[in-house]
Amino acid sequence: MQTRFTSAQLADPAVAHSETILRKCVHCGFCTATCPTYVELGNELDSPRGRIYLIKEMLENDRPADKETTTHIDRCLSCLSCMTTCPSGVNYMHLVDHARAHIEKTYKRPFFDRLNRALLANILPYPGRFRAALKLARIGKPFSKLFGMSTALKPVAAMLELAPASLPSPRPQPSQQIASPRGRVAILEGCAQSVLDPEINAATVRLLNRLGIEVAKPEREGCCGALVHHMGREDDALDFARRNVDGWYQLIDNGGLDAIIITASGCGTTIKDYGHMLRLDPAYAEKAARVSALAKDITEYLASLDLPEPELAPGLEVAYHSACSMQHGQKITREPRQLLTRAGFVVKEPAEGHLCCGSAGTYNILQPDISKRLRDRKVGYLERTGASIVATGNIGCMTQIASGSNLQVLHTVQLLDWAFGGPKPEGLTSVV
Repeated sequence: MQTRFTSAQLADPAVAHSETILRKCVHCGFCTATCPTYVELGNELDSPRGRIYLIKEMLENDRPADKETTTHIDRCLSCLSCMTTCPSGVNYMHLVDHARAHIEKTYKRPFFDRLNRALLANILPYPGRFRAALKLARIGKPFSKLFGMSTALKPVAAMLELAPASLPSPRPQPSQQIASPRGRVAILEGCAQSVLDPEINAATVRLLNRLGIEVAKPEREGCCGALVHHMGREDDALDFARRNVDGWYQLIDNGGLDAIIITASGCGTTIKDYGHMLRLDPAYAEKAARVSALAKDITEYLASLDLPEPELAPGLEVAYHSACSMQHGQKITREPRQLLTRAGFVVKEPAEGHLCCGSAGTYNILQPDISKRLRDRKVGYLERTGASIVATGNIGCMTQIASGSNLQVLHTVQLLDWAFGGPKPEGLTSVV
């Protein structure tokens, strides 16, 4: 794609990086076939190619974002399916991240949109606040349909509908002392997942300890920053990234780490990008790059180990849902399936496995109508596999799929922990 940025514009490192991305696009349109919003809406401006044109026009003319551009960028899930499809290697992820940051700085959203985004940014990344908000949501849940009748309040209705009826109790991640460990890792505790399903990380610690892996806990660590990053709140995202880099670097300097284990693939995609996000920060660029290199999805790490034979062979049929952040963001496709198969599960593949379930961080709250269409499409294909269990590697997908189906939805590591000697997951009580 030909660009016409001035030398003054290209002096901005963010613009210069986006210009190199834009130049790689050859307008082929392959991305349209695998873009969930284009597949659902059929609008060229709701495809990656269409959004690239809008971003180019906005950045090249150095103008504030307008309503049309913001609308179509907001509808992007950041599922990154387009990057898997693109034959030219266009880094759409970095381009749309830049566009979102530009929108956040230059466009004044309607009042309720600003309010909803501010609430999400100031609640979801903080486990204590998030838990309190979910408890309050039980009071408002009966009024969700009423809120849903107002376009401005649809995100509030979506929040209430997604809120679980009950929450598991907080639980620490006790790691056993291992005399001669095979390795040493840290695990991202995270934010929303630690509230919605703390058993995921508990299962991870149990499994790793049984495999002889020591799990170290940093003094400072929290939200990875993905939630605010995808809302264009770049300063907040970088603050979260710096805090995590500091926390993990204490462990790196004090005993070393073989890996930083991530059990939410949406977080993994962002943490693996810390090196890029902090590349211009002289105090953090090198450390962030090292942290990104150490970040591993739990299935990615387990696949690198010499695993023992499983202690049981469940023989259960499991539909594997590959989260977009896993297959498109991190390019991890074989490992989860191979691990489940080795553990004795029969892995079933749903049709259209490359398309997003509609969760996408806060997307199912901020874009509830499109999100539900994608959810129902995904659930339909999962149910057609005939499996009664869904395995996936991202808490957002788990919540999304469970909100539209009676299927048992579990994290891949919970099934692996069970097969390799751990307790049976609670979600399997009605199946086995």
